[in-house]
Amino acid sequence: MFNTKNKTDMQQEKTNGGGATLIGAGTTLKGDISSNSDLRIDGTVLGNIHSAAKIIIGSSGIVEGDITCNQSDIVGKVSGNVRAKELLQLRGECVVTGNLYAGKLQVEPSATFNGQCHMGANIVEMSNNEQQAAIK
Repeated sequence: MFNTKNKTDMQQEKTNGGGATLIGAGTTLKGDISSNSDLRIDGTVLGNIHSAAKIIIGSSGIVEGDITCNQSDIVGKVSGNVRAKELLQLRGECVVTGNLYAGKLQVEPSATFNGQCHMGANIVEMSNNEQQAAIK
């Protein structure tokens, strides 16, 4: 009566990991992060971040490490390379120090970026393959 979802719908929700992960302001996390769902960072992350979905760096967010994702929206500070397979947005008063690899790039006039920019879907995939080859 009150719950219109059946058991199979609930099981799919559990396996999809549909919720977003939040690292709140005042929180410092040391280490690498790997996620299949959206990730919002308003605190500090000292390490690399890999997500198969979207990564949002809030205005109080600080990342010291490389970011690899499908999409990214940066308003805070990032020191490291950013690889976004689709859209990378540098917004507001963001400060990014590092190289950018993006399918598409949107930069607001108030954003600051220091590094090289490489665009196109092939560039992002090629840089990921080069990175994996370097690890092996």
